[in-house]
Amino acid sequence: MKDRDMKIAVVGGGSTYTPELIDGLAKRATELSLTEVSLYDINAPRLQTVGHFSQRMAHAIAPTLDVSLHSSLSDAVRDADFVVTQIRVGGQKARQRDEERGKKHGILGQETTGVGGFAKAMRTIPEILKIAAAIAQHAPRAHLINFTNPVAIVTQALLNHSNVPTIGLCNIPLGFRMDFAKLLGVSPESLEIDSVGLNHLSFIRGVRHCGQDILPRLIREASGEAGKPANLPDLEYPDGFIEALGMIPSGYLRYYFMRRETIAEQAAKEKTRAALVTEVEEELLEYYADPNHVDKPASLEKRGGAFYSHAAFEVIEAIAHDTGAVLTVNIQNGATVRDLPEDACIEVPCKVNKGGAHPLAQRPLEPEIRGMIQHVKAYEELTVRAAMTSSRRDAILALTSHPLMPSVAVAIEIVDEIGPVLGLR
Repeated sequence: MKDRDMKIAVVGGGSTYTPELIDGLAKRATELSLTEVSLYDINAPRLQTVGHFSQRMAHAIAPTLDVSLHSSLSDAVRDADFVVTQIRVGGQKARQRDEERGKKHGILGQETTGVGGFAKAMRTIPEILKIAAAIAQHAPRAHLINFTNPVAIVTQALLNHSNVPTIGLCNIPLGFRMDFAKLLGVSPESLEIDSVGLNHLSFIRGVRHCGQDILPRLIREASGEAGKPANLPDLEYPDGFIEALGMIPSGYLRYYFMRRETIAEQAAKEKTRAALVTEVEEELLEYYADPNHVDKPASLEKRGGAFYSHAAFEVIEAIAHDTGAVLTVNIQNGATVRDLPEDACIEVPCKVNKGGAHPLAQRPLEPEIRGMIQHVKAYEELTVRAAMTSSRRDAILALTSHPLMPSVAVAIEIVDEIGPVLGLR
C-alpha cells in the first residue's frame, strides 16, 4: 500500500466487541500509520455509548488517533483502506429466538451451526452485500475484513456476489496457535500450523516447530481447552478418538462428533447463550457509559473473542506492509482443495501481502474428514443461494441439506416459522 495515513472503518461499531478492537489498533497505530478509525452502526444509542468510550480509550493510548462516529454508512467507509464488518442483524433478540427454536425442535440452535447459523446467514447476507456495494462506491481501494458470523457463509456470499477484495477472519485459528505455544513454551511465531476445512469446521493436520512435526505430541498433551471458544460446551471427546483421527478438530466439531451430548447440554441449560451474552453486554454498556472509564474492562473476556484485535492487526499489517505473513483466513478456494468447488470459501493458511491472501498448497482431504467438509460446504452454497433468491423452496433445500437436520419435515417447519421475517416467497 501507499506510504500515507491509514483509515479503518468498522461497520457494526456499536458492538461491545469494538473496544477490544480499538484497544489493539490504538496500541499499534504508529506501526500502521493509522490516523482514523470510523465507527458506524444503525443503533444510535449503542454507537454513542460504545463510541464515546472508544474515543476516551484511544485518546489515552494514542492521542493522535481519531475515532469518529457515523450514522451514515457512506460517510463512515469513505476513503477507508480497510473495512471491518461485525454486524448482527436482529441483535441478540434474534439470536435468542434462533436458540429457543433449536431447543423447541430438539436440535442445535447455535449461532453459526445448524438452524441458528442458517437463520443468521439468511438475515445477514442481503445486508452485508449492501455494505459491500457502499464500500465499492465510496472506498474503492479498501480491503474488507469480515468477522460477521457465520463467517464461512457470509464470506462466501461476499466472495461470489461482490467485487470488493474480501478476507473472512475468525479468532479461533490464532487461539490454537497461542494455546499451542503456551503449552510448548515457545513463541507463537515459531509455529507453522497446517489446517484445512471451513470456518468452524477445520482440522489441524500438522504443527511444526523448528522443522519438526510436533502434532503427535500435541495430540497427546493438549488439553480440551485448546482452540475452544467461550460459547462451546465443556465436553471432552471419548478416550482415543483424537489419537485415532490423527488430527485436532476445531472446537465446533463437537457439535457433529458429539451431537447427542451437545443437544443434551443445550436442553439442560436454564439460559441460552444469547441470554447470557445479553447480561454480559448490559454490564459492559454500563461500564462504557461511565465517563471516568478509559481502560478495557476485564469483564470483556466473558464476551468471548479472545485475540480478536490481534487477528485483525495481523491481516491489516500483512496487507499494508506487504509482509507475506502466513495466516489462517477464509478465502476463495480456486484449486487449493481439489475436493471442493473452485468458488467455495475455505479456511486455510495463506500468504498475505499487498495483493491479499494467497492460499498455500493443500494435500487431498483424508476420507475421515472429506465427506463432512463436502456435506457442510454444499449446505453453505445452498444457503447463499436461498438468501440471494429469497425462495422458500431454496431455503427448505438448504436447511434440509445440513447434516445436523433430523428431518425434512422439521426443516419445513423451521423455514415456515422464519419465512415471514425473511420475506421468503
